[in-house]
Amino acid sequence: MVTIHRRTDRLPTGALLASVGGFLDAYTLTRYGVFANLQSGNVVLFCVQVTSRHWHAAALRLVPVGAFIIGALAVELLGTPRAVTIVRRPIRLVLTIQIALLTMLATLPDDAPEPVTTVTVAFVAALQFSTFTTLHGAPYATLMTTGNIRQCVVAGHQWLTRRDRRSARRAQLYGVVVGAFSSGALVGVICTRLYGGPAIAVAAGLLVGVLALLIRETRQLERAGGEEPANT
Repeated sequence: MVTIHRRTDRLPTGALLASVGGFLDAYTLTRYGVFANLQSGNVVLFCVQVTSRHWHAAALRLVPVGAFIIGALAVELLGTPRAVTIVRRPIRLVLTIQIALLTMLATLPDDAPEPVTTVTVAFVAALQFSTFTTLHGAPYATLMTTGNIRQCVVAGHQWLTRRDRRSARRAQLYGVVVGAFSSGALVGVICTRLYGGPAIAVAAGLLVGVLALLIRETRQLERAGGEEPANT
């Protein structure tokens, strides 16, 4: 499997990304009553509409799914050998695209069509979901909490039964990520209720923080003569 992010995420980066995931889910739910990050709900609603023979409504449910697929495919294409020779810093490119798209959404008028926002958020979410997949060498997700909660429980159980310090550390890492997602969702609800559409600029600001952290990590590696940072 090709990848554009060969370096595992550190906790500050993972926590910021998880807060973005929680914020975006809360933002679209508060404004439109839908979750735009992951597409399970849209697939289920598509099936519901099809069985009810609401063909137009069913087709609309596939639009954000398509945007998510395009975003995931874009990350895969950036990881191919040919693309690597053209785009030296694909991670920075992905984050810049996310920041630009979310900033664009923040400038839209309040009466902008709902699909413009939900489809754009689905694309942004796919870029993030497909790029940032490991935290301190362990798999994690920044757009949902289910898998992270399970990993936290498993690691916590292993620590309690085996007194394994590494399991304790993993439980702490996953706990922080789950907390960051929840905090992002809480802030997302509050900001969206207060400021409406422009509130999504907060998520863009969080991603600016992620970009700054990754640039700093890369420079530290360069100064230390560490791993090749060209893909960051």
